[in-house]
Amino acid sequence: MPRTADPSASPTRAAPAKKPAQSPARQAMLKLGLRRDIDLALHVPLRYEDETRIRRIADTRSGETVQIEGTVVHNDIALHPRRQLKVLLDDGSDTVELRFFTFYPSHRKALAEGTRVRVRGEMRGGFIARQMLHPTFRPADAPLPAGLTPVYPASAQLPQAYLRKAVLAGLARADLSETLPSGADPYPPGPGMPGQNGPAPAWNLRDALSFLHYPAPDVALAALEDRSHPAWRRLKAEELLAQQLSQLEAKRARDGLRAPLLRAAPDAASLPAQLLAVLPFDLTGAQRRVVEEIARDLARPADGRDGETSGDAGGAVPMHRLLQGDVGAGKTIVAALAACICIDAGWQCALMAPTEILAEQHFQKLVGWLAPLLAARGLQVAWLTGSQKKKERAAALEAVAGGAAALVVGTHAVIQDQVVFRNLALAVIDEQHRFGVAQRLALRGKLRAQIGGRTGEPHLLMMTATPIPRTLAMSYYADLDVSTIDELPPGRTPIVTRIVADSRRDEVVARIGSQLAQGRQVYWVCPLIEESEAVDLTNATQTWQDLQEALPGVPVGLLHSRMPTAEKKAVMAEFAAGKTGVLVSTTVIEVGVDVPNASLMVIEHAERFGLSQLHQLRGRVGRGAAASACVLLYATNEGGRVSETARERLRAMVETNDGFEIARRDLEIRGPGEFLGARQSGAALLRFADLATDDDLLAWARDLAPRMLDRDPDLAQRHIGRWLGGKAEYLKA
Repeated sequence: MPRTADPSASPTRAAPAKKPAQSPARQAMLKLGLRRDIDLALHVPLRYEDETRIRRIADTRSGETVQIEGTVVHNDIALHPRRQLKVLLDDGSDTVELRFFTFYPSHRKALAEGTRVRVRGEMRGGFIARQMLHPTFRPADAPLPAGLTPVYPASAQLPQAYLRKAVLAGLARADLSETLPSGADPYPPGPGMPGQNGPAPAWNLRDALSFLHYPAPDVALAALEDRSHPAWRRLKAEELLAQQLSQLEAKRARDGLRAPLLRAAPDAASLPAQLLAVLPFDLTGAQRRVVEEIARDLARPADGRDGETSGDAGGAVPMHRLLQGDVGAGKTIVAALAACICIDAGWQCALMAPTEILAEQHFQKLVGWLAPLLAARGLQVAWLTGSQKKKERAAALEAVAGGAAALVVGTHAVIQDQVVFRNLALAVIDEQHRFGVAQRLALRGKLRAQIGGRTGEPHLLMMTATPIPRTLAMSYYADLDVSTIDELPPGRTPIVTRIVADSRRDEVVARIGSQLAQGRQVYWVCPLIEESEAVDLTNATQTWQDLQEALPGVPVGLLHSRMPTAEKKAVMAEFAAGKTGVLVSTTVIEVGVDVPNASLMVIEHAERFGLSQLHQLRGRVGRGAAASACVLLYATNEGGRVSETARERLRAMVETNDGFEIARRDLEIRGPGEFLGARQSGAALLRFADLATDDDLLAWARDLAPRMLDRDPDLAQRHIGRWLGGKAEYLKA
């Protein structure tokens, strides 16, 4: 007798259905971030091709990209000098040879003799014989497009035809309803188009996107390519508004958190006063101003009653400040004084640097200044890095957890899970652009306390020796308060910069000899550690060997990132002590290294470095009383030239020592994405706007964002979601 199912019994759980495998094209779209309809709608063309007309072969010129139509009169596979498909096309006015080095049987079939085809590609040659290499082709019977053909950013797995179809579908489905509030000031219209009187008219988003995806054939290509067309202005305005809204929202959310209230004691027995008393130098006016700005931030009560003790229980508004200053401006002592205010109030401070060399430089300075003062209070400075011995690390972790370590200095090791602070109140991040967003957020999460009934948040002071140009600060750092040390300490000597072709290396080595004879020291920086077949650059190891031969009897040190930590420390210690005359190094010495006796910096293959990086490297000299120089050795190509971009960088280095001017020029040359490095973790948040040219749109967005968040918060959220999606998180650290 068959068994019947018991309806009260638990049903057998079916195996989960396998998700259907995604096609390579779909996977490629996801890699490009094309997940939503709005993502597709905002995936605007990289450039356009004019397929609206046919050119006669006889009328074309070499170097032109043209579309022609004709009949195949010959089709052959040649085997020398390499296998290739050669097709001769005749349109009645002249002939052109089409060459394909990669081809399939279907190519030869589609281009059979007697077939009439339409071909697009770059014309080469002239009066005697014309050629096209790997042109696109199709049957000649297809109607000509009515408008320009868009070419999208894509990949090998994502054919343009597939992407065009997907974008068209996404554009039709996307919600492009208005998110600018009614009654808002219109964004600046920009210049009028050719033939138009007055400023350009405002466009709505749907019309702007439809136009950019499928522009009319009579539109000026120049206005599309330089992004000055009114349709581009609309996209830029909306993008900048989304960025400003996101940052302002993040700032307001952080203002709703609570940090410990840290007040600087006014008496001479306070830790800041004691530190100032033992320093062998006086602070500059700029340093004093910045210290006061930070002190005000740390003591700003959340209830807004500045200076009243009644606000202490409610905590403070968390500081979120960027401290910028040129190379050698004295940011470390400012950070030390901020740490003193924190420690004086009974809390812990953490200082995180991107490399062990830089972290150790800070550690040595801070220990020298603060250790005796902290020891008198039963406190200490702790050191945390990934290369520590187990016993040493365990002791440091115990001191941090117990609160005996009032100041903790280290690398990424500071944010590891096993590091538990007793009461962290201030986090200082040096060279903050070298840390990813997640790392900075992790350090902020180390304060595990409720303050005034709200989630605790440590004060955050970020430091950078790469000054931030004003437009960049207004845009990418809109949620930060910025302090600027715009004055160098007295006694810093100006650095003379010279550009020298590497064919004159012998002269540079002779100059090194004269510096060494005067008791000075020299840096020689190389961009690579070992020989690379891919990039023909002189490497540090080879240069080290060459200089040992060229300078007999002179101790030459070698420093690079692949050396064991203990070995790196020993090399740096010998150079700092004056035992090494020349230090050959990779860019590991870019920041933090301070040897006043070093008076000459030689940078190998200077044409390969970024402008701000060159400025950072140059800043390793000129730290003492001796006249200092920086030699930029550049390599030329076969024609004896360097690229125009490299020439601009080298010229700027000779023309100015001002870090702010250097940063401004670097932004112009490289653009904000590369300039900012890890702030976006590789994701460029401004795809359309250009901070160098769209400052009027940025000012409009900065003005509208607070009013929009106050009056139309739902509209603001829709606008942020449309433009940034999940990327808004990148702006919050």
